[in-house]
Amino acid sequence: MPKNTAAGPKRFWKSFWYAAQGIRQAFRTEQNMRVHTGFAVLVLLLAALFRVPPGDWMLLLLAITLVLAAELLNTAIESVVDLVSPEIHPLAKAAKDTAAGAVFLTAAFAVIAGIYVFYHPVIDWIAAFMS
Repeated sequence: MPKNTAAGPKRFWKSFWYAAQGIRQAFRTEQNMRVHTGFAVLVLLLAALFRVPPGDWMLLLLAITLVLAAELLNTAIESVVDLVSPEIHPLAKAAKDTAAGAVFLTAAFAVIAGIYVFYHPVIDWIAAFMS
């Protein structure tokens, strides 16, 4: 027999509220989340300034999303590790370091994507400035 779905839509919309609270919490408490967000805003402003093509916008948005999502997952993992292992433990360190490594990899990808997207527009801007 199907479950009562009357609470389903309410529960569904409430899940967005909880997700927003998680992002807000990470932004308030994690310096790296604020730094990554600041760079994301800067990159998007530069993309608008240089009028990058739509495909390049998608690459930038993908890179930004991956970095911010990895930072959120890193924050969640660190919180859980701190909860279950408040004392220093090699496995706790391994979990935290591995999660931080995921952020590093996505940030490295974002830098490479940024170089790919901005290389020619910046070179063209410099050439126009020099002439």
